[in-house]
Amino acid sequence: MRVVVVGGGSWGSAFAALLRDRGHAVVLACRDADQARAIFETGRNPRYASEVDLRGVDAATVEEAPLDDAELVVLAVPSRAFGAVARGLRGSAPVLSLTKGLDPESGARLSTLVRGRAVAVLSGPNMAEEVAAGLPTAAVIASEDEALADALQDAINSATFRIYLNPDVLGVELCAAAKNVIALAAGAVDGLRLGDNAKAALIARGLAEMARLGEAAGAEPETFAGLAGMGDLVVTCWHAGGRNRRAGELIARGVEPEEAAREIGQVIEGLTTAPVLRDLSHRLRTELPITEGVCRVLEGVSISELVGSLMRREPTEE
Repeated sequence: MRVVVVGGGSWGSAFAALLRDRGHAVVLACRDADQARAIFETGRNPRYASEVDLRGVDAATVEEAPLDDAELVVLAVPSRAFGAVARGLRGSAPVLSLTKGLDPESGARLSTLVRGRAVAVLSGPNMAEEVAAGLPTAAVIASEDEALADALQDAINSATFRIYLNPDVLGVELCAAAKNVIALAAGAVDGLRLGDNAKAALIARGLAEMARLGEAAGAEPETFAGLAGMGDLVVTCWHAGGRNRRAGELIARGVEPEEAAREIGQVIEGLTTAPVLRDLSHRLRTELPITEGVCRVLEGVSISELVGSLMRREPTEE
């Protein structure tokens, strides 16, 4: 299969190598010519995931990438750029989205921004460095196009990257967006050294919050107990190198959100998604106390004050 992976970050680079190993002809489309040239000449990404061996993966700028000839376009770009990139795609190849978030301008699910072509989304506990190292990983592909989902499962599934199918595109995308916000809160628990009991409780209540939002939106409950829900939430909240968890930890220690993002050096999707998710919950008349709390901290409320207010909420049934 001829594939163009748009997005030269850590996940785009790791996924390009994964597709190459499955025998596909892959072009990694980057933002600028210097990055593309370095990948082409050295087989390494000079900016992100430099440990990933990209020999055998071609590289080009987005403008020069062979999108018209591609049989699949993979989008691995930040949520804030997804809409513009999707609108600017040439050709008619189906799209596989790897981006986990919501559109910050409209609040829409990202797959809905892809027009005039088939689209699928891939999600799950997929830390890029572990995928690149060939460690065992599982993911789900969701699409309303059953034939596309089947074809992608066959094209991507391997002995180290197991693919399951899930027709619940809505649920998978909501899980992918919401888990990053919960991970910010989990990082804050780490930053405040509140202990594993508190962190496990937050993750469990975070999952309940995600499922409650999904139910209000019309998603399938089973999705939230699966790889896209619980699986991705657990690894994002616990993985030491997870950028959202790390950002929450830094913020809890007094670092401003913008400075935390600069220190980490990569996009922190939870920072973009938190207010969008909160607005969606308001439209759906659904309570998301953890998400609301994250937004309040990002708006300047003391995190210690927030922890106290969450613990003092009126007791209720689980």
